[in-house]
Amino acid sequence: MAFSLIHVSDLHFGGVADIAQIEAFEALVPDLEPEAIVISGDVSQRARHGEFQRARALVRELGRTAPVYLIPGNHDVQWWWRPFMPASPSRKYEKYRRYFGEELVPVLELPQALIVGVLTAHGVSWGSLTPRLKDIAVKGHLPKAEIDRARDRFALALPDQVRILVVHHNVMRGQLSHRMGLARWKTAQERIAASGADLVLCGHDHQESIDTLGDTVVVCAGTLSTRSRGRRAPVFNRIVMEDNAIQIVQYRWDAALKVFRRSDQHQLVRARRPLPPPASVADAPSSESEHG
Repeated sequence: MAFSLIHVSDLHFGGVADIAQIEAFEALVPDLEPEAIVISGDVSQRARHGEFQRARALVRELGRTAPVYLIPGNHDVQWWWRPFMPASPSRKYEKYRRYFGEELVPVLELPQALIVGVLTAHGVSWGSLTPRLKDIAVKGHLPKAEIDRARDRFALALPDQVRILVVHHNVMRGQLSHRMGLARWKTAQERIAASGADLVLCGHDHQESIDTLGDTVVVCAGTLSTRSRGRRAPVFNRIVMEDNAIQIVQYRWDAALKVFRRSDQHQLVRARRPLPPPASVADAPSSESEHG
C-alpha cells in the first residue's frame, strides 16, 4: 500500500521569506492529499519571535490536512547563547521550544510509516567546527548518540512501516555549492547508511537533489525563500513510498503565474531492508575481536 508525504525545507520566515511562495504552497497542499508533511528545518531566519509565530501559524494550517513533522535547522538556533558550552544548551533552543514543543526531534508513528529525526543543528559547537570561519554556526554534525537513538527506534518498527529519517543539513554534496552540510561527513554518512532508514529527508543546501547512500534514498528539498541557490526556481517534493519503489515528484515555482507547477518526476527502486539491530547490539564487539 502506498504512503505519500510532502517534503519542504528552509522557509526562512523573516527578511528573505517569499510570502507568495508560502501562500501558494499552503493553498496547494490539501489538493495533494499527503498522509504526512515534513519540514526539515530553518523555518526562521534569525530565530526571532515574529518569525516563529508565522511559522507556527503555517504548521497549524498544514495540520488541518495531515500530521506535520518539524525539526530545527541552524537558523532556528540562538547559537549566540553559551556558544561553546554544550553542557548548557537549553538557551539555544528556548524560542524554538516555546512555539513547537519541548521535543526537538520527535517521533511520528503512523500505520504505514515511522518518521524519526536527528538533531544536527547545534549552533557553535566543538563537533561542527572546521578550519573555515564561514562554517561557524552553519555547519552541522551528527553525534553518535543521535543516530543511535534513531536506529534503536527503527529497530522497533513494524516490518511494513516505511522508515524515514529527517535531518536538517544536506547529507550529500551540493551540486552547485560543492559543500557538505555536515562536518565529518564520511562518518555521518556511514552512520546514516547503517541506521535502517529507507528514506532520508534533508534541506539546508537550498537546492533540490535526489541521491542514494547504499540502499537508502536521500532527498534534499530546495528553499521556499528568495535565497534559492543559483537563482533556481524553488522546489518542494511530493514523495510516494510503494512496496518496491519510491516516486518523487518535484513541484517547481512559476514566478510569472505565482503558482507551484508539477515538474520533474523520478522513480527509484525501494530496497526492502531488514530491520536494523539496536545500536547496542550493532556496536558490540564480535567474538573474533574479543579474542583477538
